[in-house]
Amino acid sequence: MSQPQRDFPQQAIDDHLLDDLAQLILLAMREDLSRGFDMTTVAVVPEGLPATAAVVARMPGMGAGLDLVDSILETMNCSITAEMLVRDGQPFTAGQQLAVLRGDARDVLTCERTVLNFLGRLCGIATWTHRHVQLISDLPARLYDTRKTTPGWRRLEKYAVRCGGGHNHRGGLYDAILIKDNHLACHWRATGQALGPAQAVHHARQFLKSQPGAPPDMIVEVEVDSLQQLADALMADPDIVLLDNMSPPQLAEAVAMRNRTNPAVQLEASGGVRLETLREIAETGVDRISAGALTHSAFNLDLGLDWLVD
Repeated sequence: MSQPQRDFPQQAIDDHLLDDLAQLILLAMREDLSRGFDMTTVAVVPEGLPATAAVVARMPGMGAGLDLVDSILETMNCSITAEMLVRDGQPFTAGQQLAVLRGDARDVLTCERTVLNFLGRLCGIATWTHRHVQLISDLPARLYDTRKTTPGWRRLEKYAVRCGGGHNHRGGLYDAILIKDNHLACHWRATGQALGPAQAVHHARQFLKSQPGAPPDMIVEVEVDSLQQLADALMADPDIVLLDNMSPPQLAEAVAMRNRTNPAVQLEASGGVRLETLREIAETGVDRISAGALTHSAFNLDLGLDWLVD
């Protein structure tokens, strides 16, 4: 089996992610604070009251978004300091404290739901991803996310996938070429001429060479849904061939064909990837498995805020 070679950029905490986070927090604040403040808290809680509260896991999981808590509090303009007890990518148990927040009680109450919403979503994705990764940890195949993300949350959700031990597929339509069946169908409708996978790869590479500023070495991936199409695609030396909705026996045949004819090309299985099928797919010898379920079917991890007495 060929070893993974070129890969997509992997999402870290960078300026783009932090800007996405800030925009989402502003939306969350507009949802909660359209009148400018927390009516209940201001009505009931005395001004200047100090408070200490812990973010507590109600179930076991993997940390994701915990390293962003300071940015959340800063964007919300809260008088709160956060002591992190668990970091991103670290496991935790039910009942474990993940962070301790100290500051003005009014601010803690006002920020509570926003902080927990962000952490619950991101820890949920990391935990769900980790469950998948554990199933194939002894096999060479690597597990990847997709673009099936919540609008506006893509960088954050892909970061959470990484915290759970998964890998990031392309970030968007701008950083890789992925030729799918619909692209080939559109070409046929426009020209009346069929475009095979190998021709499409050649067209893509010529296009990249002609575009000022486009990286000539951008990853080119092409989708196939039959072994016949795979044989055609392998002749063009794509970086990756996506094997769409193939059964495990078909995937095994695809791997054998690749190994015989063009071992440098990576093979990616996609479609029908679930917890129940993941192990069998990985055992076929594919290099990569992409699963939209890592983000679109993840659960929100149950977290709470418990008030502490100093």
